[in-house]
Amino acid sequence: MTTPHSVFCDDYDPNSLSIAEASQRILQAMTPAEGVEWVSVRSSLGRVLATDLVAPHDVPAHRNSAMDGYAFRWQDCDDQKNTPNIALKIVGISAAGHPYQGPLPERAAVRIMTGAVVPNEADTVVMQERITLDESKTHLTLSPDALPALGANIRHPGEDLKAQVMALPAGRLIRPADVGLAASLGCAEVPVRPKLRVAFFSTGDELCSLGHTPQVGQVFDSNRYTLFGMLEQLNVEWHDLGVVKDSPEALEEAFQRANQCADVIISSGGVSVGDADFVRGILDSLGRTVFWKIAIKPGRPFAYGQFTGGKHFFGLPGNPVAVMVTFYQIVRPAIMRLQGRHPLPDALILKAQTRTALKKMPGRFEFQRGVLSMDENANWQVNATGEQGSGMLSSMSLANCFIRLPESAGKIEAGSWVEVEPFNYGL
Repeated sequence: MTTPHSVFCDDYDPNSLSIAEASQRILQAMTPAEGVEWVSVRSSLGRVLATDLVAPHDVPAHRNSAMDGYAFRWQDCDDQKNTPNIALKIVGISAAGHPYQGPLPERAAVRIMTGAVVPNEADTVVMQERITLDESKTHLTLSPDALPALGANIRHPGEDLKAQVMALPAGRLIRPADVGLAASLGCAEVPVRPKLRVAFFSTGDELCSLGHTPQVGQVFDSNRYTLFGMLEQLNVEWHDLGVVKDSPEALEEAFQRANQCADVIISSGGVSVGDADFVRGILDSLGRTVFWKIAIKPGRPFAYGQFTGGKHFFGLPGNPVAVMVTFYQIVRPAIMRLQGRHPLPDALILKAQTRTALKKMPGRFEFQRGVLSMDENANWQVNATGEQGSGMLSSMSLANCFIRLPESAGKIEAGSWVEVEPFNYGL
C-alpha cells in the first residue's frame, strides 16, 4: 500500500495498487448500515431486501388449469380408447375466480379456463383445440390419439412456491418479477434497506456550473452530471454539493457539509499532486487516507479514505472518462456492498475479436471504450470508439462496453481476441 505522502514517479508507478487489490481492500471495508424500512410493494422496486421473504402459503394455493380446455377423469377416457372417438358430457364451467360447484359425474367434463380451479374428481385437462363439440355444445368428442397423458395441464398447489419456503433472500435487489412475486404472496409491504446517502462535488477554479458564463480558461463541469446519472441508476439518495473552489477553506467546508448529510462522499478532481490539490491534506485532518494511487488507465490518481466515524470517501480524478471508469470499476461495487446487496453481481466478461488495433503501453490495467456487436457468424466483435483520451467524454457516450487490457499487454493488433465488459450488467 502506498503511504499518504508518496510521490508520483513516472507514468507507470510501481507503488500504485493493482485494481484487484484496491477493490478487495475497499470491499472489505464496506459494512452495510443496519435498519429496516417498510415500503409498499410498488415502492420496493430497485430497493434491497432487508430480510428473507418467506411464502406464507402455497403458490398456487389450489390445483388450477394451465390452459383453456376441459377437465375430466382420465380413466373415463382410457376406458374408451378402443372406440373411434371418446365421448364426454359437459356438465358445467370452472372460470377463474368462479369454481365449478358440485361433483363430477362419470364420463363427464367441465369447461375450464386458464387459472381456474380444477374440480376435485378431475385429474387431467385437455386443451380446447383437441376436442370437437356437438351442435348443442353439451357433449365433446376427441380422438384416442389426442388423449393427453394422465395429469396433463394441471398446476398443483405449491408448484411455484411451497408454504414457509424462502421466496426471496435478504440482500436481493428487487426487480419487476420480484415485485410481482411479493404480490403473489399477499405482501402489501416489503422490508428494505434504508437508502444509502451519497454526497458529491467537483473541485477546481477552472470549472463553470451550468447556467453561468465561463470565463477565459474555464470549462463546464460535466462530472457532477455523469455522477448523478450513475448514482441514480443505483437508487441512492444523492446530494449534489456543486463546484468547490481550489482553497483549503472551501474544501474543508464542503467536506463538513457532506459529512453531515451523507454516508459516502465523492469528489472529482483535486486528488493528484498539483499545487492546488488540497483534498488529501484535508481528508487526513478529518480522518485518514487509505491509499492514493491505482495502476489503471485512465484513473490512476484515485483516493480512498475514511472519515472519523466510519464514513467513506472516494476521490475520483478530474478527467471525465477517468471519473466514469473509476466509478464503474471501484465505487459502484462498494456502494452495492454498502446497500446490503448480496451477493454482489460479478462483472460480465466476454471474449470478442477486436476489429481495430489498440494502442497500449505495458504497466497498467487499461479500460478502453468500445462498441460490442455480433458478426454474421454469431461471434462477438468490438470496435474501439476512436481516440481514448481520458478527457474525451464522447468516447464513453459512443461506447457500450469497456475493452479490458491487462497490465502486461502492449499494442493489440486488429483481429486479436480481447476481454470486454458490457456496461451496467447486474443493475
